[in-house]
Amino acid sequence: MNYLKAYTDTIRERGNEGLAKTIEKTAAEVGQKYLADFDYVSHKIGLLFGNVQSGKTAQMFGIICEAADQGFAAFLLLTTDNVALQQQTLQRVENDLGHFCICGENDAMKFTENALVKPVIIVLKKNYRVLRQWANIMRSTAFMIGNPLFILDDEADAASLNTLVNSSRQSSINRYLDYIKSEASSSIYLQVTGTPQAIFLQTIMSGFRPYFTYYFKPGKGYLGGDFFFSESGRSCIRLIDDMDEPLRQAVFHHLAVSIQLLKSGVPAANFMIHPSVRMNIHNKYKKEIENILHEIHTDFESESIQNLLREAYNRLHPQKHMLLPFGQIKQGVWELLENKEIKILIMNGKHEVRAEEYASGSNILIGGNTLGRGVTFSGLHTIFYTRTAKKPQADTMWQHSRMFGYDRDPGLIELYLDNRLYKLFCDINATNNAIIAQIERGIENVKMYYPEELSPTRKEVLDKRYVFAVSGGTNYFPFDPVNDSIEELDTLLQPFDDHVEKYQVSMQIIKRVLEHIQTEPEFPLKAFMSIINMYIAKNPGVQANLIVRRNRDIKKGSGALLSPNDWNIGKNITDKVVLTVYKMTGSKGWDGQKIWVPNIKFPDDAIYYDVADADE
Repeated sequence: MNYLKAYTDTIRERGNEGLAKTIEKTAAEVGQKYLADFDYVSHKIGLLFGNVQSGKTAQMFGIICEAADQGFAAFLLLTTDNVALQQQTLQRVENDLGHFCICGENDAMKFTENALVKPVIIVLKKNYRVLRQWANIMRSTAFMIGNPLFILDDEADAASLNTLVNSSRQSSINRYLDYIKSEASSSIYLQVTGTPQAIFLQTIMSGFRPYFTYYFKPGKGYLGGDFFFSESGRSCIRLIDDMDEPLRQAVFHHLAVSIQLLKSGVPAANFMIHPSVRMNIHNKYKKEIENILHEIHTDFESESIQNLLREAYNRLHPQKHMLLPFGQIKQGVWELLENKEIKILIMNGKHEVRAEEYASGSNILIGGNTLGRGVTFSGLHTIFYTRTAKKPQADTMWQHSRMFGYDRDPGLIELYLDNRLYKLFCDINATNNAIIAQIERGIENVKMYYPEELSPTRKEVLDKRYVFAVSGGTNYFPFDPVNDSIEELDTLLQPFDDHVEKYQVSMQIIKRVLEHIQTEPEFPLKAFMSIINMYIAKNPGVQANLIVRRNRDIKKGSGALLSPNDWNIGKNITDKVVLTVYKMTGSKGWDGQKIWVPNIKFPDDAIYYDVADADE
């Protein structure tokens, strides 16, 4: 049978033609580029990258179907180590892919008896006991000796990577995933995530750096990073630094939105508060919310309460439904309060909350880490995010924000946070866009950069022997450079006069100059070229600054290359790449030869991350 057609027909029957088309596109491109020529002896690893909450599961299912149509018969679908999420994923597989043999964690007999007559999908948590059990089951059946294994690792950056890499040991989950792959005669391991920072910073030796990456764009109606954190998205941002009572204002917004949505037929209106990982803070916020709601209810007809409700109403500009009259909003809010229909739910390690508890009605959810990966909130239109850390991690912040999705109304959503967090989110979004641009332009060695106060991911999964950072604002020059053709460099730099302070040039020219220079292995020229390619991928016409000086008599091996004047010129350029090139006379070393020596400085207040393997 045609598994992909059966799946997309199911999607179309549910009335989602747009999603069906995107699934077909992803499946066809992945199938043609990465599956059709599979050699049945290799172990390949790839990455399916999509925006957070943009429909990665549906795209995964499409790829499974395409692979089954091409003859793959065994699929292992991994979820994070969460019982509810594993069961939710298993249920979704059963609902969407009923033509497969579908196995949960306790279906060893079903797997064995099916004997790959029908292609099988095994849905497992990333728990080392579960993985060990199924490693033994697969080994005992010997099915994988004669068949390739297709592993799909959802949220692959969350638990699969080796957290003991800097102790020269291997964490349990990482070890068993390696074991399952190696026991198969061949495999494709597809990592799936919306935050690939940790994955792109893996070494080849780790076995988890992707050999190929496929990015799928979100569909129509998706609200993502560019909606919230670009210049045009400020209308939904409420900066709390200068607000007297921001939480109170957020509550009023949620009350008004709740009635607008619920009266318009939307099942749920959710308000998420993410203040900290500490449980006592969650309890404190719950008490504060209860007090605010009690005050509004008790004093509902007062002028101050009605003014605040009117202010919240005036900020509503729904795009999916007609705006209700203020009188109807006011009456609905009163009924919510009078009937005590607003649920306040704490979600943390001490309080387990089922998804159905906030799938309908007006809800206020307060929590920490449990508000992260795999948890979706329908109808989420009010977000109060104040979680802070000394050096926050980009992937964690992005996953915990939870504001992204398809069912949001852009005219109703409000995000409350302070200036610092807003700036960090903008920086994360800018780097995400740079990563996407590199993938779309076919750049394999993807690079990323962040401000100094932000880390890309957690340190324990990065091999500190090979992952290093290039600091913006720092001057870098090689000790022992070589020009592969000084004549071509002379020609390339001929238009630029020594006496001109600096030139604004295309980054393409900077790249051309550096392509003619070779350096000692210790100098990270390859990383610099990758960073430049990152800028070009994001904007092919990006500009840089070039400083050219000739007839320099600087001794080779001296502690500094630049003259005080040229150093100051570069120092005052903080937002562009600056390349300064000196042509040495060769009279003070340099093997007595004329030679061009580069000095490069990247934009200030940023750290550029790179990974190199032992052979680089």
